Amino acid sequence: MKPYATHPAESRGRRFPEAASATRTAFQRDRDRIVHSSAFRRLRYKTQVFVAPDGDHFRVRLTHSLEVAQIARTLARALGLDEDLTEALALAHDLGHPPFGHSGEDALEAALAPYGGFDHNAQTLRIVTRLENRYPGWDGLNLSWETLEGLAKHNGPIYFPTWAMAEADGEWPLDLASHAGLEAQVAAIADDIAYDNHDLDDGIRAGLFSLDEVAADVPFTANCLAAVTARWPGLSARRRLVPELVREQIGRMTDDLLSETRARLAVAAPQSAADVRAAGRTLVGMSKAMVAEADVLKNFLRTRMYRHPQVAALRDPSRDVVTRLFAALHADPAAMPGDWAAATPSEEPARARHVADFIAGMTDRYALKSYQRLIGPSPLPTDIFI
Repeated sequence: MKPYATHPAESRGRRFPEAASATRTAFQRDRDRIVHSSAFRRLRYKTQVFVAPDGDHFRVRLTHSLEVAQIARTLARALGLDEDLTEALALAHDLGHPPFGHSGEDALEAALAPYGGFDHNAQTLRIVTRLENRYPGWDGLNLSWETLEGLAKHNGPIYFPTWAMAEADGEWPLDLASHAGLEAQVAAIADDIAYDNHDLDDGIRAGLFSLDEVAADVPFTANCLAAVTARWPGLSARRRLVPELVREQIGRMTDDLLSETRARLAVAAPQSAADVRAAGRTLVGMSKAMVAEADVLKNFLRTRMYRHPQVAALRDPSRDVVTRLFAALHADPAAMPGDWAAATPSEEPARARHVADFIAGMTDRYALKSYQRLIGPSPLPTDIFI
C-alpha cells in the first residue's frame, strides 16, 4: 500500500478494546461484521429506485451496495489504498436507508422534525454503533475508528452534524470537520458511478426511455455507444449492447478518476493518512470535463427516470405508508414487537427516535405487512411483498 493509505496496523482501534484477530486485519474484521449484520441482509428488500420491482433483474439496495463495493475495491487497488476498508465502507454506506428509499426518508425526516430530524447517513452510524445487538459485550458492531469515520464523512466534512451524528461523535470523536481518508473518498465516488450507470440500465430495462433517447440527450452516452457499436456491430440492444455500454461508461469514468486523482495526489504529496485528512480538500475525484459529462447524465436520469410518472406514482403512497406507521407506533409503542415495545423510552425526544429506529430498519415488505396489520389496506401493490 502507498504511504497515504489508511494502514490497519495504525488504526486508532475500537471503542471497546478487543484482542487482535490472528487471521484478519482490523478492516477485514469490520467488513465481515458488516456482511454478517442483520441490517445488511435487510437491504435485499429495500428500494433502490423501483418500489416492489416486478422483475428479478432490477437493482435493490443490496445489489447496489455490492456493485459499489466492486467498483470501490478496484479503484482502491489501483491507487494503492486499503481494499478491505474501502470495501467495508462501500458495503455499509446504505445501511441507514429506511423502507421505500428517499420517499421513506422524506417521511421520517418530516415525522422527526420536532425531535431533531432524520438522516440516513447518521442512521447508518446508529445501526453500527447501537442498534445491531449481536455481541454480549457491547451494543453495535464495535467497528474500528477509521470505518466509523469513513461512514460519517465519506461525502465530506460535517460542520453542522444532526443530533444522531453528534451523538455518535460525542461517544467517540470522529473529527467531523476534517476530510476522511482516501478509502472513504473512493467509496463515495464509487457510489455515484454505480448508481448513474446502473440506474440507466434499469431505466432502459423498465421501458422508461429508450437507448436512442439517452444517446440523443446525453453526449457522453452517445460517444460511448458509438465506440461500442464500432467495436461490436450488430449487437442486440437488450442482451448485449446495453451491458457493454454500461461497462464502457464505467470504464471511462474510472480511468478519468484514476488520472485526476493521481494528479491531485502528486500536487498535495500526502505522506500519510493524516496528511490526507489535513489536505483541506477532496483528493479523489474526476476531472472537470468528466464531472460535466456525468452531470448531464444525472440530469437525464432525474427528469426521465426519478420523476417518471411510473416511478412518481408510488412516491406519495410510499411516503404515506411510513408517515402513518410512525403516527400509529408513536401513539401506541406497544404495537411494536416485544423487545422494541419494552425498550420504548417514556420521554421525548427519545421515544420518537426509538420508533423511528424501528421503522427505519423495516424492509419494504415488512412495512407493508405492518401497515396492513395496524392501519388497513395498503396503498401500494402487495403481491410482491406477501
